This record gives sequence, C-alpha cells and structure tokens, in this order.
Amino acid sequence: MKTSFKLLAALLFSSTFSFGQDISKKIDSLIKANYKKNPDVGISVGFIHNNKQYYTAYGKLSKESKIDINRNTIFEIASITKILTSNLIAQAVIDHKLKLDDYIDNYLPKGYVLNKNLHNKIRISDLASHQSGLPDIDFGKLIALNPQQPVSNVTEETLTTMINNCTELIDYGKYRYSTIGYTLLGQILEKVYGKSYDEIIREKILKPSQMTTTLTKEFNVTNKTTGYNPEGGAQEFFGWNVTAPAGLVKSNTYDMVKYLKAVLNKETAIGKASQIMEKIFLKDEKREMGLGLNIGTDDQNTIYLKSGDSMGQSSIICYSRVKNWGIIILLNKRDSKMRQNLLNEIYETVLK
Repeated sequence: MKTSFKLLAALLFSSTFSFGQDISKKIDSLIKANYKKNPDVGISVGFIHNNKQYYTAYGKLSKESKIDINRNTIFEIASITKILTSNLIAQAVIDHKLKLDDYIDNYLPKGYVLNKNLHNKIRISDLASHQSGLPDIDFGKLIALNPQQPVSNVTEETLTTMINNCTELIDYGKYRYSTIGYTLLGQILEKVYGKSYDEIIREKILKPSQMTTTLTKEFNVTNKTTGYNPEGGAQEFFGWNVTAPAGLVKSNTYDMVKYLKAVLNKETAIGKASQIMEKIFLKDEKREMGLGLNIGTDDQNTIYLKSGDSMGQSSIICYSRVKNWGIIILLNKRDSKMRQNLLNEIYETVLK
C-alpha cells in the first residue's frame, strides 16, 4: 500500500507540475505574440501557480538600449502601490493600531483641521475603497506645470490646505478614484506606528517577503526601464514625495511574485491582511471594491486585481485565492488598454 501511495503522490506531483508548465508556455506565447505586434513596448510578466513561479520578458530597457528586460528589471508599479498601502492598513488592524470603521479625525497629522461638516463622517475604510468624498489633486494642472514630475508640486502644505478648505463631501459613499485618500492613509500609518511610510513598508512587507530589489526613495540602478508616454516620448520615473503611498514604489516581476506568494499564503502576516482587504467595502452597479482591490466574479472564479499607470508605464496585478494563482504584468509604456487586453486574453484562454 505504501508503495502504491508514493507512486500516486509522484504521479499527482508530475501532473500538477506539467499543468503549471503548460500554463506558463501558453502565457509566454501570448506575451510573445503581443511583443511582435508592439516591438516598441518592453514587457515583463511573472506568474505563480500552486507555489511554482514562472517568468517571461521581451524587449529592451529603452529604445536606445541593447540590454534585454528580465524578471529583475525595475518598472514603476504606479498605483499598484495602493494595495501595498492597503495591506499595511489591514496589518495595522491586526496589530490593534486602528479599526477600519474608525473615523479619520483623530488619526490625521496635527496640521489637518477638518471642517465641522466633516467631523465623524469619513472612515478609514472609506479612504481605502475610494468613497470618502474628499477632493483630489488636479493631475491636469500638475502635468501642465511639470510634465516629467507632476506630483513634485504636491506637498504636505498643499494637502493640508486642500483638506482643511473642504466643507462638503459631495459624493460620499460613491466610487471616485482618489490619490489624496491613499496619501492620507500613508500619513495615518506614520502616526499609528511612529515611523515613516518608507520604514513601515520595508519592515512589514519588503523584508518579510524578501523583496530585496523593490525600491522606494532611491532608484538609481542600472537594470531600470525607460518609460514612454502614449505619444512615444521618454518619461522620467516619479521622484519620492508625500504621495508615495498612492503610487511611487518601483519594483519588478521577481519581487511582485514574492508579494503574491505571501498574499496567497493565509498564514503570513501579508496573507492574513489580504483576506481583510478582500472583503467588500463598496458595491454599486459597476463594481465591487475591497481595500484597494477591484473584485471580479463570474460563475467559475473570484479574482482580485489592481492596475496602475504612471506617465510612462502601465501595470496590472491579479490573483485568485481559490485557484491559487497570481500574475503581474509590467509595461514600459503608458498603455492601459494593452495591459488590460493582455490580462483579459490570458484569463479567458488560460486561467479561467
């Protein structure tokens, strides 16, 4: 009996491994086909299934470079940063530093003085699910001021002035994407932990997951892509500033797959926090939102995803807890349609 059981176990492992490799080959084929159609767009993809990791990449670091992109190549993950911030908020809940239904009033830095109409109105979960009703920064104006570094003109002073001058939450409880909301969440984290956001994310996400090449304040490395805007013009990486919790982390597919691995493991601190993030905090006719996560369902699966776009790069991350897979797609050009189409094609033909 023991021999038969060992043989069966070996066959099952072989079947699972072959299935994983078959998926990775199909994904690689789809990515390769996309690159042939769009040779000016560098792409890196990481995939994890049942704890097995796979990677593929096509293109060069820049239009002028002869160096190939690989799994360690640094991209801007842009607003995917928001799910890292959400995870830190959920970890703070586990650490008894705050509660998701707490009002933000007593968690903000001293410079903020909320108008009386806003007292005890906005919960921490409202910020994380984009339904706070607070005003947001005007990216159009910021881009006009500095096309390469638009968020450089956003300071703690401009943020406090914007929030302190707000007298009404015109769309509270309704979805409206918010950079300000996640900037405030970063400041809330700094207050409850007594450390900088950079220190917190390193201590609670990067070090536990061994994400050794994910970058924050400093990103002057050689294996880094050049980003390109939709018109093909080169774009600088955004410098680190107060809006960092909303979109300024830089990473690669190798490290982001490590993050996905931790997310899919229910026993890690990141995995436990992710399960809190996956609860529905906003639901309307168009979407379901967790904490920083879009939730998609069909008759076979529930998936959690987040996309990101900087001025010159696009990215998307997606995972299924039930089917135990996750995927990260990074492009060195701002092309939200391409990254969404790639994920849709991979999901419909391979992962569904």
